[in-house]
Amino acid sequence: MTEKFLARLLDEASRPYRAAGHFAYGFSRGKLSSDCIFRELLRRGVFPAAGGRFLDLGCGQAGLASWLLAARKLFESGDWPADWPEPPRVAELRGFELMAKDVARGRAALADREPQVVIRQGDICKTDFGRADIVTILDVLHYIDHPNQEDILRRVRAALPPGGVFLTRVGDAEAGLYFHVCDWVDRAVTFVRGHRLPTLYYRSLADWAELLRKLGFEVETVPMSEGKPFANVMLVARVPV
Repeated sequence: MTEKFLARLLDEASRPYRAAGHFAYGFSRGKLSSDCIFRELLRRGVFPAAGGRFLDLGCGQAGLASWLLAARKLFESGDWPADWPEPPRVAELRGFELMAKDVARGRAALADREPQVVIRQGDICKTDFGRADIVTILDVLHYIDHPNQEDILRRVRAALPPGGVFLTRVGDAEAGLYFHVCDWVDRAVTFVRGHRLPTLYYRSLADWAELLRKLGFEVETVPMSEGKPFANVMLVARVPV
């Protein structure tokens, strides 16, 4: 039953990308169906149902935005697993992405959702975050040097109110062989997408968690590789009320 529901959710979330071209549509379906974090965000109720103002940093072509909007639409139509919590309401979602082509695809796909969803090109090391209730950074921080990582996280904390949520996914640099597989995959994907091979800036899971705790977050860690030989970990950091 859940698999059939996930197929309907995938169809709803990827449909807008037809307007952005074959690559955007294919990438959307591949990413949203194969990456377990999208399903787990909903199944675990990581975001409160009240939702609110989302800020997605390094948003790519805004797949997370489309996924959350599709989830809410299906829920409100009565199509939702009985044992899953209510998905979040998206009052507004601001996405920032460095790559112009990703921004263009995201805007083309979600043009009819403005001003609820606004995708802008920008370097998150320099962008003004403003205020948000939920901040997400998925698979981006390791492309940024350590001093800028810490500055970004400080500014994320400053953007959030009591009860706010920060979600990120990182690779655990102390995970041995699985970490090295993650590193190789990151470099390969970056190269295939036409970018230079980057310098990557990893930390151990313990270091990530300690950094967030020092900033005043309560931190939950959840393995997020689902049987794949990766060292991915989801960090759910909450601002105490």
